[in-house]
Amino acid sequence: MPTISVHGMTCDHCKKSVTSAIENIMGTTSVSVDLLKKEASWKDADLAAPVAVNAVKSAVARIGFTVE
Repeated sequence: MPTISVHGMTCDHCKKSVTSAIENIMGTTSVSVDLLKKEASWKDADLAAPVAVNAVKSAVARIGFTVE
């Protein structure tokens, strides 16, 4: 499961926003966001054509969070 660090999440609303941003990327599935670990992960729907990590980072950054 690809995982990124997400900084700036403080509440369930933040968690839902990050989850939604990642779910809206074609090819992602089973998105999981952990507030305590400050991480977001997902599964690629097609292992032969994985989603670019940079695409996920950009989507999360666009909604106002810092990503690594």
